[in-house]
Amino acid sequence: MTIQHAIRNTHHPIIGIDASRAIITQRTGTEHYSASLIEALTRLPEAKQFRFKLYANMASAAEAADKLGFPLPANWRVRAIPLRRLWTHIRLSAEMLQRSPDVLFVPSHVVPIWHPRRTIVTIHDLGYIEYPQAHTRASRLYLHLSTFFSARTASHVIAISEATKHDLVKHYGVRPDKISVIYHGRDPIFAPVTDQQKLSDAAARYGVSAPYCIHVGTLQPRKNLGLLVEAWGMLRERMEQPPQLLLAGKRGWLYNSLFESVQSRDLSHLIRFADYVDRDDLPVLYSGAAALTFPSLYEGFGLPPLEAMSCGTPVLASTATSIPEVVGYGGLLLDPHDPTAWADAIQRLISDPGLQAELHRKGLERATHFTWERTARQTLSVLR
Repeated sequence: MTIQHAIRNTHHPIIGIDASRAIITQRTGTEHYSASLIEALTRLPEAKQFRFKLYANMASAAEAADKLGFPLPANWRVRAIPLRRLWTHIRLSAEMLQRSPDVLFVPSHVVPIWHPRRTIVTIHDLGYIEYPQAHTRASRLYLHLSTFFSARTASHVIAISEATKHDLVKHYGVRPDKISVIYHGRDPIFAPVTDQQKLSDAAARYGVSAPYCIHVGTLQPRKNLGLLVEAWGMLRERMEQPPQLLLAGKRGWLYNSLFESVQSRDLSHLIRFADYVDRDDLPVLYSGAAALTFPSLYEGFGLPPLEAMSCGTPVLASTATSIPEVVGYGGLLLDPHDPTAWADAIQRLISDPGLQAELHRKGLERATHFTWERTARQTLSVLR
């Protein structure tokens, strides 16, 4: 045993965490996961027996800590190591060579080339394999090489669903016993909003009125939004006053074809595009919606159904990949290739207060199974 190792063993073990995603301002799925998990870890009493070091691609530790948006306990500190490009493989690798923690945790896919023997990585999905056309050739190659390297060289892998675990075993030959499935938690901001003024103001701000349905997520082919366009075409023919559909999400790959489909079918008055929605507005929009419609073909986890259930919003979701793991009995699961089934379900839901109340109750109950405290505790157990 080296003198340095002996000295380290007399102190609390050091857990290093790549916090580069957690300090991003406009957060999407992996960024929310990183930030929410780190915040939940700071609140665990059992975490006090460790020292935590957050690695951030910023010029100052104070700035990085401020970006997190929550206070850090005394046993946590930030290590600011800025670099404009290739931060993980150059700057973080160099840090690992010089001052390696006892365990390194990477919450989002990419393990640095040089890393401690004990390195844990969270892999969220392998969407670039299932939907290669959504990425450039260079992007696909990078994602494949970095994820393969991370999955095979990490001492343990956290998958955010059984579906992702299955994909890791299938595509990269990772041993099943090397993978722990740990689900996301639900953010406390997602809760039922009952203030009618807030509900009507938010709906008006985004150009819809009750009853409306909502879809949340980047507008791209794997979200299967063409099915919703077909379903709304049917609803227009069937119903005297069909509900509007609010598509809340950034414009992604092949967005134009979706927009043109809405235009060509003369559905612009029923299907509204909201682009990026401020996170603080989402609980109000969910709460005011008659349903979340989520027909995605591929998800590593699928946060919008969990967010919607947490708000008591009835959920109509796809049977594909990880989505049934999240929704369970809390919503209606539908074939993502059958627009008629979706039109039927939406029409029934709009006209059936009893079904609305049942899905409201079941969704709220199902959402209680997902907490960031549980996610943090299970993650810390792996890190231990």
